[in-house]
Amino acid sequence: QVQLVESGGGLVQAGGSLRLSCAASGRTFSSYTMAWFRQAPGKERDFVTSVNWSGMSTYYADSVKGRFTISRDNAKNMVSLQMNSLKPDDTAVYYCAAVPLRFGMITDPSKYDSWGQGTQVTVSS
Repeated sequence: QVQLVESGGGLVQAGGSLRLSCAASGRTFSSYTMAWFRQAPGKERDFVTSVNWSGMSTYYADSVKGRFTISRDNAKNMVSLQMNSLKPDDTAVYYCAAVPLRFGMITDPSKYDSWGQGTQVTVSS
């Protein structure tokens, strides 16, 4: 497992932008698929985006495609989520997640074994 800590959440108006960061500690970080999930009140935890071990392949939920960008810097043990053109429906707690697989296209939250504490993103209309 790796230890994950998210930061960067906050309150933003619709159409605005936020950048979330996930700092990781632990061994062999570069061997992990990394992902972002989100969970709104009363809702299930939903897949947002993931990136494979090398950072060369990324995957996005249709709801965020073209607006969100995931990136990773293995030398710094960090994953980022740039969120643009935010909508009220994006309001949720955002979680960073990791799994020791290199495939990358892993959308089921039950497959991930490392999770951050979450950071709140609120988008006002």
